Amino acid sequence: MEVKDRQSKERPEVSIIVPCYNEEAAIGKVIDDIRAAMEGDPHSYEILVVDDCSADRTAEVARSKGVTVICRSIKGGSGAARKSGILEARGKIIVMLDGDGSYNAPDIPALLKEIPEFDQVNGARTSEEGTLKFLRVPAKWFIRRLAIYLSGTYIPDLNTGLKAFKRDIMLKYLWVIPDGFSCVTTMTLAFLCNGYAVKWVPTTYHKRIGKSKFHPIKDTSKYLFTVIRMIMYFNPLKVFLPAGFAVILLGIARGLWDALVLRKGLEQADITMIMVGFITCVMGLLADLIVAQGRARNFNKD
Repeated sequence: MEVKDRQSKERPEVSIIVPCYNEEAAIGKVIDDIRAAMEGDPHSYEILVVDDCSADRTAEVARSKGVTVICRSIKGGSGAARKSGILEARGKIIVMLDGDGSYNAPDIPALLKEIPEFDQVNGARTSEEGTLKFLRVPAKWFIRRLAIYLSGTYIPDLNTGLKAFKRDIMLKYLWVIPDGFSCVTTMTLAFLCNGYAVKWVPTTYHKRIGKSKFHPIKDTSKYLFTVIRMIMYFNPLKVFLPAGFAVILLGIARGLWDALVLRKGLEQADITMIMVGFITCVMGLLADLIVAQGRARNFNKD
C-alpha cells in the first residue's frame, strides 16, 4: 500500500477519508468541495483519498490536488478502502464521504459541531437519487425497519456514506467491518449496539457522477445479512429469543390442533418443534453471555 503527499507534519484534528474506485470524473470536484466546506471551520484537517485499484486516473487526479493518496495494492471493496483510510488517518475525528459526488460536502461542518457530544454523527439523506430506485427504496425500507427493531433505536438513514465519528472507538470494531458496500451500515450498528451516542442530521443527496457499482441482488442480500449478523454479534437475544418463541408457539398450536381437532394426541413433530424452540432460546442466552463477557474484558482493558 503506497502512501504519498502527506499535507502537513502537524497532527490534524480531523481526517476526511474519501474511498474511490474509478472516480476520475468526480474526485477533483469532491476534493474542491471539501476544501470549500472546511474553509470557515475551526478544525485542522487532512484529506485522504483511498484508491481501491482504480483502472482510470483517479489517483493521478487526486494527487494533482495535493492531497494524501493511499493506493491499495489489492482491490478489496468500499469497506476495505475505508478501513485502510482509518488505519492511516492521524485525526482523532474521522469524516467519510464517497468519491462520486453524491454526498453534500458543505454539510461536513454541521456533523463536526455535534462531536464530542456524540460519538458518531451521520448525514440522513432527504431523497433517494441512486440507480434502480424501484428496487432500492422498498429494500432499504424493509432492512431499515428490521434494524430499528433489532437495535431498539430509530434510524432515519441506515446506510449513509456521510459520517463523522471518533477514531479510537471505531478502531475497536474494525474486525467486524466487511469489505463491501454494507460497511457503512456495520459502522452505524457497531456504535448503536454498544451504547455509544449516535445522531443524524439532514443532508442533501445528489445523483452520482459516473457509473454506479451497485449490484441490486448481491449487494441487497449482503446488506440484509449484515444487519442480522451485527445484531448477532452484539445483541443476540434480539434474534434468538423471538425465533425460539415463534417455533415454540407453532409447536404448541400444532399440538393443540392434533390433540383437540384431529383427536390424534401429541405427535412427535409437535414435541420436536417445541424442543427446537427451547434449544434456540437457550442458544440465545449462551450467546448473550459470551457477548457480555467480551464487553467486560474490553471494559477492563480500557
